[in-house]
Amino acid sequence: MSGSVLMRLTRTRPARAAAVVITCGGLLTACAGDSTGLGLNLVPEEQVRQMGQQTWAQIRSETPVSNNQTYQRAAQQVSYRLLRAGGMNPQAWEVVVFQGDEANAFALPNGKIGVYEGMFGMAENEAQLAAVIAHEIAHNEENHAAERVNTQAATSAGVQIASAAAGIAGIDAQTAAALLGAGAQYGLNMPYSRNQELEADRLGLNMMARAGYDPRAAVELWQRMAQRGGGPPAFLSTHPAPQQRIEQLQQMMPQALEIYQARS
Repeated sequence: MSGSVLMRLTRTRPARAAAVVITCGGLLTACAGDSTGLGLNLVPEEQVRQMGQQTWAQIRSETPVSNNQTYQRAAQQVSYRLLRAGGMNPQAWEVVVFQGDEANAFALPNGKIGVYEGMFGMAENEAQLAAVIAHEIAHNEENHAAERVNTQAATSAGVQIASAAAGIAGIDAQTAAALLGAGAQYGLNMPYSRNQELEADRLGLNMMARAGYDPRAAVELWQRMAQRGGGPPAFLSTHPAPQQRIEQLQQMMPQALEIYQARS
């Protein structure tokens, strides 16, 4: 069902529009195996990019940029290296380190990468930083944020979300940030699905390997996160338990190591 049809339903028959959205939730039962979404396209790609731009503008307005130029250079260098390895144009991306103690990072659909200062206290070296950024870029390149937006539009009961499916109306900035994967620092977490996480892990490992970063650094980073005292880092709040993640990464490691060693 196209967005324009949903919009007409919303304007003329609110109850029926809600029923359509609720009915779409039944598609979840067919979303099994390796699927990362419902396969729906209720929300136009341009609208998702617009959400990314609005979210980025909100973060820029509310969160001071880090004054640490060493962090800024490191984040840009690592990000550009990964983007080139992934066949993307680094010049089309903006990379910013923000002030904040949380160990967190994100990538938005409109070519934006954000890293918080706390991540530099967690990552011991560039390879470990690359593991986090590559994972977030992989989410973005596989359109996981768009899948979440469409899934939310299809499965949430209410005319407000039906309207949002056609024009993003009714989704507040906090919800938009969470849907796009930048929500941890706002206190509203909408985790990626297990299959999305697995896909981002696999693609992220291979991306960092192609960029010349030892993929084993990803396991080392997650081990550090698991051992950190004083509560889990913000990055963990939207991801599976560290030990489960480590085991999955180790299963994926042979392919990533083959790529890394072939490049070396």
